[in-house]
Amino acid sequence: MDKICLHAMEFYAYHGVLEEEAKLGQKFVVDLEVATDLRRAGETDNLDDTLSYVAIYDVVKQTVQAERYQLIEAVAETIAARLLRKFSRIESVRVKVTKVMPPIEGILAGASVEIERARN
Repeated sequence: MDKICLHAMEFYAYHGVLEEEAKLGQKFVVDLEVATDLRRAGETDNLDDTLSYVAIYDVVKQTVQAERYQLIEAVAETIAARLLRKFSRIESVRVKVTKVMPPIEGILAGASVEIERARN
């Protein structure tokens, strides 16, 4: 299956269990991979035969920035569900959400979850 990938989309948002996370916010990074058939688009060179990167990005941005979740698992699940619902051409979606500076005593680049969901 062919794939469209959007890498390292950065957002400032207010997800987390701790009160400070909801109040101060922090940076999140989302990586996305959608599986779809790109053959026709490759043959026709026509945007109508593929999925718009901009439209996909807008769904991710709306989910991450306009709403608040306690768990990054819920952020990832919501992104996947909305993309599958909105774009019938998507066969499956892989979403990775990284909390860049999680409130952990220690040195780490981030904490992330990665999920994959397919159309039935």
